[in-house]
Amino acid sequence: MRLASLTQVPEALRPGYDPQAHGVGIVHLGLGAFHKAHQAALTDLALAAEGGDWRILGVSLRSPKASDELHPQNGLYTLIAKGAEGTEARVIGAIADAICSAGDPEPALAAMAAPGTRIVSLTVTEKAYGLDRAAHGCDPAHPAVAADLANPAAPQGVLGLLTEALRRRRDAGLAPFTVLCCDNLPENGVLLRGAVVDFARRIDPALADWIAAEVAFPSTMVDRITPAATPATLAEAAALTGCEDLAAIETETFVQWVIEDNFPQGRPAWEKAGAIFTDNVTAFETMKLRMLNGSHSMLAYAGFHAGCPYVRDVMAARSLAKLVRRHLAAAAATLPEIPGIDTAAYAEALAKRFENPEIAHETFQIAMDGSEKMPQRVFSAVADARAKGVDCRAFTFATAAWARHLSGATHDCDAYALRDPRAAELQAMAEVKEADEIVAALRRAAFVPPALAADEAFWAEVAGLLAEMLFEPMRDVIAREAAF
Repeated sequence: MRLASLTQVPEALRPGYDPQAHGVGIVHLGLGAFHKAHQAALTDLALAAEGGDWRILGVSLRSPKASDELHPQNGLYTLIAKGAEGTEARVIGAIADAICSAGDPEPALAAMAAPGTRIVSLTVTEKAYGLDRAAHGCDPAHPAVAADLANPAAPQGVLGLLTEALRRRRDAGLAPFTVLCCDNLPENGVLLRGAVVDFARRIDPALADWIAAEVAFPSTMVDRITPAATPATLAEAAALTGCEDLAAIETETFVQWVIEDNFPQGRPAWEKAGAIFTDNVTAFETMKLRMLNGSHSMLAYAGFHAGCPYVRDVMAARSLAKLVRRHLAAAAATLPEIPGIDTAAYAEALAKRFENPEIAHETFQIAMDGSEKMPQRVFSAVADARAKGVDCRAFTFATAAWARHLSGATHDCDAYALRDPRAAELQAMAEVKEADEIVAALRRAAFVPPALAADEAFWAEVAGLLAEMLFEPMRDVIAREAAF
């Protein structure tokens, strides 16, 4: 029996409210596991605490898989949270329905333009936006951006969908929705605002001016480790609920959401679910990007090539765990002081989360899209490290481990695919299999900040480490590095 009604599941797993009594107020673009574990889960708690018409219509932008899983279940799914202290589970009722916009954007556009929609939130990953950070706008050469600029009335990409939906609201005399980016991007609200305004200006300058003046783009910082669901996840959900649940997910018990409180049309009571509202999201997101995400990238590249399939395996390897803690400490030392935040305690909490034996978070999954992640997670820390006299060895090691991953070398592992939007460019850089030449090519890459590209000492250290990693087992390099 497929999960489709709350009456099918034990009362202890049901939401603390009647989902059918609450209307849709949020359209979410990018309906994946993270959204279900994070924003939807916290919205579920907010609805239980304070109610309101804040249920979510989830929109898959490419694959219909998520909507095919959720739609027959009336948006219901089981959230299983696991930690050293035990397992928690509940059925989430915050998602009212799920659709896929690929091939037919009209249902999604209609929902975004509906009078009841007051927030459009997004978790689509950086590469889906089509950002041009250097120009603080959109990249007209990005395939989705280019296609939507050519046919703005029937968009498929993120910027096109937001712009067309906002145009419809303006023309109908409706207040604009708030655009809430929940992706791991520095100053994500600012970046997305610039891209949407730039996109709109290329097709309708008056619309661009209206968006710039009227639409709120609050910044956020999000954090919850959410591995891909497995057959074991679905089996556990079935045992808990007594129903087949194809949309079930598992996650860690920890969750964090820091939000700039700028919602002209209102918002759910997310603070009742533990969200932090602040006027300094940037400080929190920099801390998270450099400490959690930066150490995640390092341990993913080093761990994958050292034979550690999961993050928990990395932390079980003494030498690697030592390097993770070194990276956390180095990243913390680059940060400005954040009132009320103890970075040493945060680092220890992160290490404990990484050790969680109940979460099977794949290092190979974390290793994807490095060219999009390394600049904000690792490269951005170097200038501050230099200014503060912080040893950069942790950052050069992370960079070398990433470059070793780019090489495709199989002297200590099986063949693997390089999953990155710049895969062809990166593989061409690394195919020489010579450390100095790989480093020289990386220094010329557009995604490497000019100041870092000019840092001779940094790249000399990267080249030295990379020369070892290209021909020696990663475990041996890690053992030496841990003794460094």
